[in-house]
Order: sequence, then C-alpha cells, then structure tokens
Amino acid sequence: QVQVVESGGGLVQAGGSLRLSCAASGRTLSGYDGRWYRQAPGKEREFVALITWSGRTTYADSVKGRFTISRDNAKNTVYLQMNSLKPEDTAIYYCNIPPYDWGQGTQVTVSS
Repeated sequence: QVQVVESGGGLVQAGGSLRLSCAASGRTLSGYDGRWYRQAPGKEREFVALITWSGRTTYADSVKGRFTISRDNAKNTVYLQMNSLKPEDTAIYYCNIPPYDWGQGTQVTVSS
C-alpha cells in the first residue's frame, strides 16, 4: 500500500506561518480529493480543510481566513498554507488522500 508523506511542520511563534506539503511517493493525485486533519494531545482527530479533485475548497470554521489548501497536480502535491498561527493550532497534522493510506503526520507547534 502507498502512504502519503506529510512535511513542513515545525516550531513557530504565534502569528507566524508554515506551509505543509503532502505527496504520495510520486504517485498521481489527479482525480482525488485531498483533506488535512489535525490531532492535538488528548483530543480527537479533527477536519481542517478539503480540496476536491476539481479544486473546490472547504474549511473548518476554526481555520477559515487563516489557512489555505491548494494542490499542484503537476507536482502531485497538496499543500496547506497556515498563516496567523495560534497556540491552539498546535497538533500533528495529517493528510488524507484516498485511495492512499494515512501517513505519519507532521508536528506543528505554535508558541505563545
């Protein structure tokens, strides 16, 4: 089975920005919807953003206006641009692109 691989996480101060990337070992992402989820310590995994195969986007209310999901089908990559980060955005961020398997996630830590 092919897993997606997330990258781009790190430690950033509140108000800062990060861009996460998600790829599937060079496999095509064309025709598939892509989603980002996150899981904070002691909490359930929650939906963050969706981009459909046609480019339509949907966001959780908590990130609307701050995060932008996008895709580059030529590079077979889905991105999550995160601006104006808050300490409550601290979590492991996961990419989900069926039919590929979930990846290990990438840690995002926002300090106050």
